[in-house]
Amino acid sequence: MKKIQIYDTTLRDGTQGEGITLSLADMLRIATRLDKLGVDFIEGGWPASNETDKAFFREIRNHGLSHARISAFGSTCSPHGTAESDPQLQALIDSKPDAICIFGKTWDLHVHEALRTTEEHNLSMIRDSLAVLRPHVEVLHFDAEHFFDGFKSNPEYALDCLRAAHEGGAEVLVLCDTNGGTLPSEIRNIIQRVRTAIPEATLGIHTHNDSDTAVAGAIEAVLAGAQLVQGTINGYGERCGNANLCSIIPNLELKHNGAYTCLPEGHMNQLAEVSRFVSDICNLHPFDRQPYVGTSAFAHKGGVHISAVRRNPRTYEHIEPRAVGNAQRILLSRLSGRSSILHMAEKYNYPLDKNDKAVKTLLDEIKAREDKGYEYASAEASFELLFFRALGWTKEYFERITFSVSDSVRGRDSSPYAEATVMIRVGDRIEHTAATGKGQVNALDVALRKALTPCYPSLAEMRLEDYKVRVLPGIKDDDTDGTASVVRVLIESADNTERWTTVGVHYDLVLASWQALIDSVVYKLFKDDPDKVLPLRTAE
Repeated sequence: MKKIQIYDTTLRDGTQGEGITLSLADMLRIATRLDKLGVDFIEGGWPASNETDKAFFREIRNHGLSHARISAFGSTCSPHGTAESDPQLQALIDSKPDAICIFGKTWDLHVHEALRTTEEHNLSMIRDSLAVLRPHVEVLHFDAEHFFDGFKSNPEYALDCLRAAHEGGAEVLVLCDTNGGTLPSEIRNIIQRVRTAIPEATLGIHTHNDSDTAVAGAIEAVLAGAQLVQGTINGYGERCGNANLCSIIPNLELKHNGAYTCLPEGHMNQLAEVSRFVSDICNLHPFDRQPYVGTSAFAHKGGVHISAVRRNPRTYEHIEPRAVGNAQRILLSRLSGRSSILHMAEKYNYPLDKNDKAVKTLLDEIKAREDKGYEYASAEASFELLFFRALGWTKEYFERITFSVSDSVRGRDSSPYAEATVMIRVGDRIEHTAATGKGQVNALDVALRKALTPCYPSLAEMRLEDYKVRVLPGIKDDDTDGTASVVRVLIESADNTERWTTVGVHYDLVLASWQALIDSVVYKLFKDDPDKVLPLRTAE
């Protein structure tokens, strides 16, 4: 089993992605989580470029990392000075990292156009910069920037750059596809040629995703002999992103008959959680269809697929989801048929026989509701309520009487706000409450729970996490002449133990939201209710 070192550059290269900005606290949280995952190197940034990165190297020393080594990033010295007097090289030394990685030009085009210097002087810059750093750090890497483009343009000069870095003391020569335009087959071929030309060198790979082949390119590099892979969590990075470690790691560990290991034993099942953790810190919505770690990676919707995976998951799953910390999901729709309903019944610890008439009743109900715009694949809480009602559960926690909501402005600055009033009956008690909020849905949510909390105190811990609206222009509402657009509202709620999503559909946005809010509150009461009475059924 060959160890492939994982070099995470989420905190540096990943933050160059559009829409990603990390505070010092964010960087420290991600670094400690990556250390727990078991990556070998965490690139903390470029200490000479900004104060936040400089502070990171100072603060991370207080966090007692148990596995990863912290790497600082920089460049070769300026072409107008010497390595010994270069301030940014000194900043790398002053940051006192475990490792240093500097990049240098290996494409003659960049030497002439970007550095505006000679090819020979660039070789001296590479060699001298690494030699200055070598005595001050445990591990020293060289990022051969634009290496593959440089090799295709002038292979001998690109190799000379690698030789200069090796002579300067770099332990790993990282070959970079900086523009992301090199295909995987080219990467494999070029690395094989580099290994022949410089057999004593240890090679790494750094790919970008501009051709949508960054992961494949990194895998090909390892197959050709690279021993270190640079990448980011979720593939975050400049332009189209960097190589995605959440795909590279399981591809190497699971797809090559045990030939490679990337993380400490037993750690790969943290990948899905780490993926979500980093996306949350970066304030980006997780990519549901991301391979291995996305919520849709092992989701099944077609009836034939569901029927098969219920008997044997291997029929439509290329790995066991739990290997990467993910889980199988069965989606509910008109496409899924009886199999999905039987699966969900088992999930609710309420097994049904396929001949139970409730199965057909539920399937017919789902199809009828989908014709109106409902969608239960993403709203399992609403489906669970629908499921038990179809089986005969009739308990009502409260009765809706009326509600109203309005938008207005207030104060000298004319700040917008919404006001909602709600009237409900709980047993013999009528609650009539009002509340304000940031928008109509928020006001309704606050007013509804304000009315119910005296009778159901557990609602105090409930909160609205997400709110999504989609217009469904192809669906008509029975109560309109066809000119009103039907909207679907998905509301994600949470309490101290779990999250759940409910759905509402109507041509009126507020009424669709009200339906979803009601389902959300009822689901919370349902799951917490020790006295709920569920019907007993036998096959009919």
